[in-house]
Amino acid sequence: MKIALTAVVLALGLWTFAALSLLPLADWPGLPWRVDSLGIDQILLTHGLMPRGVVALLAGACLGLAGALMQAVLRNPLADPTTLGTAAGAQLALVAATIFAPALLANGALPVALAGALAVTLPVLAIGARRGFAPVTVTIAGMLAGMLCAAVATALTLAQGHYLLSLVIWNGGALSQQDWTGARNLGLAFLPALALAALLARPLMVLSLGAEAARGLGLSLAPLRAAAILLAVALSAMVSAEVGLVGFVGLAAPAIARAMGARSLLARLLVAPLAGALVLGPADSALLAVAALGGPSLPTGALTGLIGGPLLLWLLPRMAAQVPPGTEAGDALSRRSAYPGRVLALLLLGVVALSLLTLFGGRGPEGWGFIPAELRGTFLPLRATAITAALAAGALLAGSGAVLQRLTANPMAAPEVLGVTGGAALGYAATVFLVSAPGPLALALGAGLGGALALAALTALALRADLAPARLLLAGLAIGALASSVLAAIMASSDPRAWMVLGWLAGSTAQVTPTGAAVLAALALVFLAALIAAARWLEILPLGAPVSRALGLPLTPLRLALILGAGLATGTASLLVGPVSFVGLMAPQLARSLGLVRAASFVTGSWLIGALLMCVAAFGARTATFPYDLPLGLVATLVGAPWLFLTLLRRTAA
Repeated sequence: MKIALTAVVLALGLWTFAALSLLPLADWPGLPWRVDSLGIDQILLTHGLMPRGVVALLAGACLGLAGALMQAVLRNPLADPTTLGTAAGAQLALVAATIFAPALLANGALPVALAGALAVTLPVLAIGARRGFAPVTVTIAGMLAGMLCAAVATALTLAQGHYLLSLVIWNGGALSQQDWTGARNLGLAFLPALALAALLARPLMVLSLGAEAARGLGLSLAPLRAAAILLAVALSAMVSAEVGLVGFVGLAAPAIARAMGARSLLARLLVAPLAGALVLGPADSALLAVAALGGPSLPTGALTGLIGGPLLLWLLPRMAAQVPPGTEAGDALSRRSAYPGRVLALLLLGVVALSLLTLFGGRGPEGWGFIPAELRGTFLPLRATAITAALAAGALLAGSGAVLQRLTANPMAAPEVLGVTGGAALGYAATVFLVSAPGPLALALGAGLGGALALAALTALALRADLAPARLLLAGLAIGALASSVLAAIMASSDPRAWMVLGWLAGSTAQVTPTGAAVLAALALVFLAALIAAARWLEILPLGAPVSRALGLPLTPLRLALILGAGLATGTASLLVGPVSFVGLMAPQLARSLGLVRAASFVTGSWLIGALLMCVAAFGARTATFPYDLPLGLVATLVGAPWLFLTLLRRTAA
């Protein structure tokens, strides 16, 4: 209770400071507030700052209730509209409607946001249902869905320059208000939702006993789950429609409610909205105070995202043992190819053939075909540079994924999933802001060191908390979410250097020079040679620490060397393709499915498949929307995400 009172006092104090900085108390108008009789500062106070404070409290309450409902129905302490992809689905739907079909928003943004939220949440829950809604399975699927939606929304934003600034700020969760409409809408949504949640509390309490026990007591599970999830999704969609993307409040609020002494489910459903309001209210008031002191005006969603990543990392070791046996185990042993050399030779032939086809063929003003002979002198050098860079970046990402999967003995490990690409993005942004006129080498080193530091932090967490493999993946996603929040804050700032970071986030081979492509290719070849040289170590590491030590491996320096190598390779590749791609996850999986199980053939096959996949992505980025190029990282994500969801479905099949 003391924490709650402190939060209330802090929020009121910071908001009052911002309000007094705008207008002295003596000039505050009395009721009724008629716009035609108010000055500009009085209008900003009564129709901007005051409704914004109310909206912050109501939006926090809605998200807190949504998170409590999701956690109750899924029996998952990590569930909330952010971790299940609900908020990202609403965000993508609203961005797409704003750009392509603004008429859909004529009657309000809620229907569009609700449709987007449901379109993402339902497939995530379908994946979870096949494993009894195991917490880690559902959360990993939801966060990966959120990554895909965020990537597509970013690409659409970049493609529409006239919407760019407003969409970037809205995507960050801006609570700015022009009147009391938003507060009225959120209030009218929250009060009935709270009453319905109270009615659902008793059957949800029965559900907490377990599915079998609940059925034995005569409870119909499907209608109950559908009602609770639909209510939570509607609350999240309402917040997204009114203020944009505000992350992780629904994760923090139930945890705070438990800390405040709410033991029963009904108590948590009633206290979680209060906790959500006490998270978002002070956060927004703090940003208002910073702006009043002359600091940057940042969207509130960026600050709440900074809370969510550390909170996820803190909650992971404290999760109850709710995961069914085998949920966090790796795959069964893969079949081993009798002729791995032939498989590798075919892969090499495929890389060469596709590279030549992409080099000479494509889509032009007259349709599909090959470059005319008279134009080859002009276009072939440009295409060769782009293709070489794409091949090398894909090989580096895939090699990093192969190393991480061997190092963690986890077939779902990858630079993208373990937060390495998020760390690389932060390293790149830090280099842009801290180094005066950084060159390509400085940017590459910054991105590489950022990726290595993120992976080192994850390794330290795993060793200290003894996380199971799937929870290790979730910790990586939490690090990635933290990085995304920092980047969102950077994007929403007024600093012109943010546009350099935004352009890099799109990913493209168009700006790569012949020298840069040659250096990237050389690094990819050196990385492959190093992986082959370390094949014996990579063969032993999946057997576990005791076996590795018994065979004389220096585990600590070896792990650090592999982590640093994977981080630098990822950072260097991310310098080209941006921070979002599933190549590092897909390529090792495909190599394993082809029977390349032994370490040397596994890393070589992954390296070749990564190059092949990125070549496909580069071709799609150049031709899909000719004459305009799509972001390379986006195309790689669009190729990888559907395949990844199929993999999750296959893994979670009973």
